[in-house]
Amino acid sequence: MLYESLRKELRSRKYRMTAQREIVLKIFAESDERHLGAEDVYRKLSEKRYRISKATVYRTVELLSRLGFLRKLEFGEGVYRYELATPNAETLHQHLICKSCGELLEIDEQIVKQLVQNVERQTGYIVKDYDVKFFGLCPKCQSRSRNTAEESM
Repeated sequence: MLYESLRKELRSRKYRMTAQREIVLKIFAESDERHLGAEDVYRKLSEKRYRISKATVYRTVELLSRLGFLRKLEFGEGVYRYELATPNAETLHQHLICKSCGELLEIDEQIVKQLVQNVERQTGYIVKDYDVKFFGLCPKCQSRSRNTAEESM
């Protein structure tokens, strides 16, 4: 179904459904990792012995993002990551990112929806889209930080 909707969308925008576009999308659909960078996609394709250039992978990922099939994310590390975009708002998720080790946690969307409702109520805006990221220290890094501080005393 994902491929058929991509095929339709590409055709409606005067693009062709190429084998490269299909395999890049397939990597996202089949990956255990949720947030892939273009470099990760290229590595996975190389491991599977697909012959595709890095430039093609980068262009394809950007195109799929512009067309709305991938959601472009930036977690403060200077690298864009992508995930399959879903039209169902219930499957949106926001992120909590450790500033020390980079661990990523997805936040329960109900919590974020309450935040959005409060923003709408207080501002009078109708929020159409949002991308919420919280940055902090995970419990492991907090523990390491405390241990380091205690050792230096």
